[in-house]
Order: sequence, then structure tokens, then C-alpha cells
Amino acid sequence: MRFELYRDAPGHWRWRLRAQNGAIVAESGEGYHRREDCEHGIALVRQSGTAAIIDMTTQMA
Repeated sequence: MRFELYRDAPGHWRWRLRAQNGAIVAESGEGYHRREDCEHGIALVRQSGTAAIIDMTTQMA
């Protein structure tokens, strides 16, 4: 897997996480004005490996 940094049409920084087979498995939900902010977003995703998994289908009323 690899993170890719790129610029969108308006020139904002974005990231995407690509699997070995080339499929995009995650991408930034927003464009960043500064590259450093985009890299910080990647760091947050990397740190989220310990995040809980919540089954939202059991939360529906």
C-alpha cells in the first residue's frame, strides 16, 4: 500500500491510499491549501490503526 499526494483541479493538496493491486482504498475528504496540512492528514490516518470498529447497523433504531 502507498499514500499518494497530488493536486486537484483547483490546486488543493489531496491524498489517496492505493492498494498493491492499484485500487484506491481511501482518499482525503477535503482539499488542503498547504502540503503540510495534507501530510498531517496522512499522519492521522496512519495513527488510526488502533481505532475501534463500530457496527453502525446495530445502532440504527
